Amino acid sequence: MQILILGAGQVGASLAEALASEANDITVVDQDAQALARLAERLDIRTVAGNAVNPSLLREARIDDADLLVAVTQSDQTNLVACKIARSLFHVPTRIARIRTADFLDPGLLSNDNFAVDHAICPEQEITDYIAKLIEFPEALQVVEFAGGRVVLVGLRVGAGDLLAGQPVRTLREHLPAGVDARIAAIFRNHRPIEPAGQTVVAAGDEVFLLAASGQIRRVLQALHKAPKPARHVLIAGGGNIGARVAERLERDYEVKLIERDRERAAAIAMSLSRCLVLTGDATDENLLAQENIDETDVFLALTNDDEDNIMAASLAKRLGCRRVLALINRRAYADMVQGGPIDIALSPAQVSIGTLLAHVRRGDVGRVHRLRRGAAEALELTAHGDAKTSRVVGRRIGELPKIGGARIAAIVRRAELPVLLPQVGLLREVYPEQVIIAHHDTLIASGDRVVVFCTRKRQVKDVEALFQVAAGFL
Repeated sequence: MQILILGAGQVGASLAEALASEANDITVVDQDAQALARLAERLDIRTVAGNAVNPSLLREARIDDADLLVAVTQSDQTNLVACKIARSLFHVPTRIARIRTADFLDPGLLSNDNFAVDHAICPEQEITDYIAKLIEFPEALQVVEFAGGRVVLVGLRVGAGDLLAGQPVRTLREHLPAGVDARIAAIFRNHRPIEPAGQTVVAAGDEVFLLAASGQIRRVLQALHKAPKPARHVLIAGGGNIGARVAERLERDYEVKLIERDRERAAAIAMSLSRCLVLTGDATDENLLAQENIDETDVFLALTNDDEDNIMAASLAKRLGCRRVLALINRRAYADMVQGGPIDIALSPAQVSIGTLLAHVRRGDVGRVHRLRRGAAEALELTAHGDAKTSRVVGRRIGELPKIGGARIAAIVRRAELPVLLPQVGLLREVYPEQVIIAHHDTLIASGDRVVVFCTRKRQVKDVEALFQVAAGFL
């Protein structure tokens, strides 16, 4: 696929890195020549320095041959105009834009008659939603959803007192309440994946990914994991775009405080929030954290724009007695170094938001893509199409499918063949219920199933995509 990426920031660079190794022809455009040079040193891509909305520069970047335009510069206006030019002048089939300002997300404004944006993404909102899920599940290292939220995948560290510790995988269902089912999608031990076969024994310290229906995941965790008490008190460091969004999202359900260094910015945030207490100060100030009872705080979120400040503030908060700390860290080397040590969760903004972009690039009918373990693994939702003649998966049991080492089907979401009638505003509406099926070796895959697949290494993804593609001529 010919892909043109506008913007070499964290999102653009992470997307280029993810796609460059998958037989795609990638070109990145940015005004920062040094950032492009750093990308070109480590990736097999083309780079063009200049203004991303200049038609002559876009021609130089081979936009005429592009199958996909991804505009992820820091400017909403640049991204919107680039999509309009890409459709009007160059007829690029698919156009994706990064949009931060809510006013620009109006469907009419994004239509082909206006800015011609096929898909709009807002990384800051996706990170906000992601953090909110982590606070809802305080024991989790990662929480991601599939099939419109009907399936939840939770990554957690196994404690010595957990029921899972020292038990073979096959005993999982023995510990679950009646009518509840779940699956161990993957196990990582000392940062390396191990096969979660029936005889595999889960050890304390393992990172385990559990998958279940959203209505059952809480009961699964309560049965298998020594769950901490729910979070109530949250302290946020940083009142930037992400910090302010997170505070607004959380203040309805938690007692939230926010520390912002800039006095004017702190005053503006305080005016926009109704319940959050906004403080002016430095989150790396030990005295300030102590004054705000950091030792009684359930969750500390370091969300400034500076990796080093986030690491320092989160580490300090942990040392002073905060139960759980999360730091926003852009540089992967930093994140790998600190998570599991002084910091419970090192969150990469680009790795959270890149899944939405990858869902539009992957081959086949891909509904969701989630990067896991900071990009080392990937989970994706694919829709099975065709029949036994045109598909390699439809009409077959999971145990009969070709083996792809490190990839395993974890769950299936299946739409009912017949509708049920549900009342809505005094009327009856036809609804097709969807059933979550936890995958086992004898589970049969049907056409239309949404299948959740976990890949312990991202290089396995292309083999999974190929497996789900239908034969030529399928309609």
